[in-house]
Amino acid sequence: MSSAGATSTSAVPATPGGPNGPGGPAAPAPGALTHRQIMTIVTALLLGTFLAALDQTVVSTAIRSIGDDLHGLSAQAWVTTAFLITSTITTPLYGKLSDIYGRKPLFLLAISIFVVGSVLCGMASSMYVLAGFRALQGLGAGGLFSLAMSIMADILSPQQRPKYMAYFMATFATSSVAGPVIGGFLAGQDSVAGLAGWRWIFWINVPIGLIALVVVNRVLRGGGKRGSTRIDWWGTVAIIAAVVPLLLVAERGREWGWGSAVSVTCYVIGAIGLAGFVVAERYMGDDALIPLRLFGGRTFSVGTVLSIIVGIGMFGGLAVVPLYLQIVKGASPTEAGLLLLPMMAGVMIASMTSGRLIARTGRYRVYPLVGFSCMVAALGLLSFVGADTPLWRTELAMLLFGLGLGQTMQTLVVAMQNSVAPRDIGVATSSATFFRQIGGTLGTAVFLSILFGAAPERITDAYQAAAGTTAFGAAATAHPDQLRQVTSSGSLDDSGFLQHIEKAIAHPFMVGFSDAMDLVFLVGAATVVIGVLLALFLPEVPLRTMSGLEAARADAATADAATPATPVTAPDTAGVEIMIPEPAAGNPLEAATDDATVSATDPAPAGAQVEAETQVEAETQDEAEPQDEVEAEAPDHARTGSQAQAGTAS
Repeated sequence: MSSAGATSTSAVPATPGGPNGPGGPAAPAPGALTHRQIMTIVTALLLGTFLAALDQTVVSTAIRSIGDDLHGLSAQAWVTTAFLITSTITTPLYGKLSDIYGRKPLFLLAISIFVVGSVLCGMASSMYVLAGFRALQGLGAGGLFSLAMSIMADILSPQQRPKYMAYFMATFATSSVAGPVIGGFLAGQDSVAGLAGWRWIFWINVPIGLIALVVVNRVLRGGGKRGSTRIDWWGTVAIIAAVVPLLLVAERGREWGWGSAVSVTCYVIGAIGLAGFVVAERYMGDDALIPLRLFGGRTFSVGTVLSIIVGIGMFGGLAVVPLYLQIVKGASPTEAGLLLLPMMAGVMIASMTSGRLIARTGRYRVYPLVGFSCMVAALGLLSFVGADTPLWRTELAMLLFGLGLGQTMQTLVVAMQNSVAPRDIGVATSSATFFRQIGGTLGTAVFLSILFGAAPERITDAYQAAAGTTAFGAAATAHPDQLRQVTSSGSLDDSGFLQHIEKAIAHPFMVGFSDAMDLVFLVGAATVVIGVLLALFLPEVPLRTMSGLEAARADAATADAATPATPVTAPDTAGVEIMIPEPAAGNPLEAATDDATVSATDPAPAGAQVEAETQVEAETQDEAEPQDEVEAEAPDHARTGSQAQAGTAS
């Protein structure tokens, strides 16, 4: 293999009886990776992605035990929101830096930060300290998923990509099984090695992270720097100023008051930050954190809004449903995790099915439309779930919700990647993740704020309604201390007592809590309806059949052809090297091919003809279409890449 920054070579046998001769299989595109090489890279990426996926499922099902142990269940929103805020604001920065410096070093940095944050999370002494360490963990998590998807875009064409994304969905499904079981088992232990069991749910990330570091370092190749190395620091600061205050007021607005001085101050700071971000992005141009020119395409702009709505539904649902299963249905953390399996199974089934159909047909527009419709129906069904609802009805609604998510998440990422030039793949991918996480942070903060804001009143109403029943009156008379405990203002901070008091006294609490959750699901359904309407406006842009690396090579060949070349005549006795242009700087991977030469005894003119035809084809294409048009829109770019590839293969 050639080193980073050097020119790659690929063997192109010229003998008529070789594998590329008559009757043999078609020659692969120069620099294209084999299935084995792709799977090796995908395995490395899955290890990094598994870290974030496992951490989310472990924490979501163990948060009640953590909150009860640290005496702050109502502060759990900070634990979740802190992680989402930091992972959100760093996601676009990872994408931009990876376009400049390559994916590999940024991916290794993200894994390292995540592991350090996991160690510290296991040492937290309060919910707010835990929230701080989760924020550090989020600084690493911001690059794990987006960089993995960017590397996938480098090595696979948009039409191939959905098939391989099924492996990522399988990873999420595996984490949905392993995470709740491991998290529930550890959270249910009073102590492991002398420490509270829930602390180990963070420390299990350490060995996985170390293995991921070793594998990623061995498998991925570093890429060279792009010509421009300007970093959009002003845009980074501005987007932090825009996002953080608005997320904070979404989280604390019910306590501060939506029209209080603190809330209004957050609104003003957020608006100023947003205006500053737009100004900074205009000034930075192509070096902007999120270049504004990308929003000129309808696919990217519509995909951005849809990604936000997916995040609201996905993260909001995952934050609220486990609380229902544990508090209302009395499930243990392990049981709650297993009860989430229908949702994860729906995600995996829908993503694998839609991925294969997209790869076969090249069409994707129908899947977000169907997916959002399924999510609306599922949230509508969940809004009718109460304290006495049979579990099978809840499980059916969660399965439907998962089927909706599976058809939208990967499809929107592929559509947004396909709508930009190869040099912007990192930015497009991180933008899709960024806006989905924006939605997720808002969804989690708003949904939990609605839940814990409405719960006290709904619980009070439920106890007033139960006061006239004989069973409740007898239990309240026999256990007045339990009644005072369940109706106290701190009952939402530590709900563990519900499993140890009279059922007649606990039941109204569960009824009121589930009634508050019904309101959350109705708000979620109304939000996702907007996604159904917007999905109608998502364009159907033909998917490219070239990977990011192949398209970048085609761009490089076109650019080189525009510069007059000095002809070099190879001596008859010398080997003729078939040189393949290096990927555009910033791409992290090189085709894992050995340097090869064609012997002088082989027909040397065949190699010369390949090079000559490639140059002639590139010059012809350069005259026919200006470079700006090649980079402007996906279909034009796909046509250019296909022609360049055809000239090389001939």
